[in-house]
Amino acid sequence: MLLFQDHPLEKLLLRVISFNIHKGFSTAGLQFSLIKIRDAIRQIHPDLVLLQEVQGEHLHYKKTRKDWPAMPQFDYLAHEIWPHVAYGKNATYGAGHHGNAILSKYPIEKVENIDISTHSFGKRGILHAVLRIPGKHRPFHAICAHLGLFESERTSQVSQICERITLHVPLTDPLVLGGDFNDWLERTSITFEQKLQVREAFQASAGQHAKTFPSWLPSLKLDRIYFRGLDLKNAMRFNQRPWPSLSDHLPLYAELAFPTRLRTVEIE
Repeated sequence: MLLFQDHPLEKLLLRVISFNIHKGFSTAGLQFSLIKIRDAIRQIHPDLVLLQEVQGEHLHYKKTRKDWPAMPQFDYLAHEIWPHVAYGKNATYGAGHHGNAILSKYPIEKVENIDISTHSFGKRGILHAVLRIPGKHRPFHAICAHLGLFESERTSQVSQICERITLHVPLTDPLVLGGDFNDWLERTSITFEQKLQVREAFQASAGQHAKTFPSWLPSLKLDRIYFRGLDLKNAMRFNQRPWPSLSDHLPLYAELAFPTRLRTVEIE
C-alpha cells in the first residue's frame, strides 16, 4: 500500500475580501469613490469579492452624475477581472435598488438571494452562491450577508442564516460567510460557532474581531469573514490609504487554503 499527497490543487489558496462599499460613496457621501474602490480592490487580486451596499441602479445619479457608470456597480467593478458575478437585490425604491454582490474568478453554478428582513424598512438579505473550484470534487459555498441595525432583527436574521446553512450547505462542503453583520455587541460569532462550526478569520488569528467602522477612526467590529472546511493562512484589515477614504467601512481580507489530505492507493 502506497501513501501519497492529493493533487497539487489541494493546496490552492483562496483570497477573499469582504467590503461594504456604501453604494460607491465615501464617508457621509461626500465623494463618489467607486472608481477608486475598483482600482484598490484590483490591486489586492482577490479570487472572491463579497460586497454589501452595492447600487444596482439609481436613475437620478445616472442622469446627474457624469462619473456614474453606464452599467450596474457590480458589473463595473467586475469588468474584465472577475468573469462570474451574482447580485442580490435587497432594498428597492423609486430611483432604483441596492443589495449584495459576489464577484468570483471561479464559475458560479447556482445563486439564490434570500430575504431575511424583519420589517418593511431596512431591507436585508443574504446572497448564496455555489461555486465550482477546478480540481475540487465538492461544491464551494460563498455567502454574502448584510444584517440589520437592531439587535432584535439581528437575532432573527442570525437564526435564518443558521437554518439556511444547516439545510443547504453540507458539512463536507467548504464555506465562506462574509459581510457586514452590524454586530457591535459581538454576539453573532458565539451562535455561529456553536450551530455552524465556523470560525471567524480575525478572531482565529488575533483573538478578536477587527474594528472596521467608521473607516476614518474604526471603533466598532461590524464586519466578519467566517469559514469552514478551510485552513486560515492570513487575515488583514485594510486601514492604510486609500481605504479609509473610500467608504464608511474598512474592508477585510483573508487567505484560506484547501487542506491537504493523504490518500491511499493499493498496489497489487
